[in-house]
Amino acid sequence: MARRTGSAGWTARLHRSRKAWHRARLSVRRSGVDAFRGHGSDWVTFGALLLAVLLFSWGTLVQPLWVAPEALVLPVIAGGLLLRPVSLLTLYAASALALIVESVALGPYTTGAGRVTPGTVLVVAVAGLAGLLIAQFRMRVGVPWTRGGTMLFDLRERLRMQSRLPPLPRGWHREMSLRPAGGQSFSGDFVVAARTGAARRTLEVVLTDVSGKGMDAASRALLLSGAFGGLLGSLPPPDFLPAANAYLLRQEWPEGFATSVHLVLDLDTGDYELMSAGHLPAMHFSAGAGTWEAQEAEGPLLGVLEGAEFHPVKGRLRRGDVLMLFTDGLVETADRELADGIDRLTGTAETYVATGFRGAAWHLIEQVARDVNDDRALLLICRE
Repeated sequence: MARRTGSAGWTARLHRSRKAWHRARLSVRRSGVDAFRGHGSDWVTFGALLLAVLLFSWGTLVQPLWVAPEALVLPVIAGGLLLRPVSLLTLYAASALALIVESVALGPYTTGAGRVTPGTVLVVAVAGLAGLLIAQFRMRVGVPWTRGGTMLFDLRERLRMQSRLPPLPRGWHREMSLRPAGGQSFSGDFVVAARTGAARRTLEVVLTDVSGKGMDAASRALLLSGAFGGLLGSLPPPDFLPAANAYLLRQEWPEGFATSVHLVLDLDTGDYELMSAGHLPAMHFSAGAGTWEAQEAEGPLLGVLEGAEFHPVKGRLRRGDVLMLFTDGLVETADRELADGIDRLTGTAETYVATGFRGAAWHLIEQVARDVNDDRALLLICRE
């Protein structure tokens, strides 16, 4: 019995030691990653910038014609981008001391190159204040300057990947064009699409317009595109918009509404079903009649009304037919009514009937709403 107790105690001590060793390894690993990313120690960067201050000061004393006192602005600005506020203040103190040394060493009556004037002190002080504000903003956001641009680039690419349309079988053509407001990289309009159903013979597409535009709506659009992409194909089509509406209501955003249209298309028969949440009507071009017909489903905005109901509208794409989905930035402006904008869009689109609408999405935005300061998205699905 004593042997069993001793064995159990030894096993417990071994287990505790393993846990302690695992915690120590995680702590070292995290500290190393934080240091690499700029969240932890910045002594290497601080040392390099401090050395730059000393070199610039020495250069001003030795070669004032080539190294002006204002050169201290360079390490000061770099420190604002790379250092934490505590290290930054130390660097600023070293820069101020360097200015004092230069002024004393060169003499108060120095003229010409190398002279430290009140203007020199003011320039360095203003650069230091700007750097301190930048450093405090970085610390509040928690994103180091060296990786902030990479993170934004990654977010933009993820949003683009989520908006890609899946390939369609022979006899079908699809294309989409998205133009953010003001030439920005982020948009409040997005598309999520997937092949679902038996043998993946059903195409589901959701075009959404989040309230706001450009960078103002980018974070919400990114969050919603991920959520909608997860819901798409995981729920029966009639349950998608109610689930999306419930998700948006749970966020409790001050501007938490969005418009959305959900298309479910049978790639074998061409039958489709449209469900809308306060979105603009889809336009169906009938090759047989040569006319455009509005397909307008009923449903309230997403994120406004609990227990909202969405009533579908049905149709069929025959050979040569086209279905066009778009957001309001493409057809509605301050000086143009919605109906006039849709008429202009469909009238311009008719010029692409003979070419089968290949490459038409980008050109339609260019011709109809090139200079509009709003997010614009256009989706075309053609049965060839």
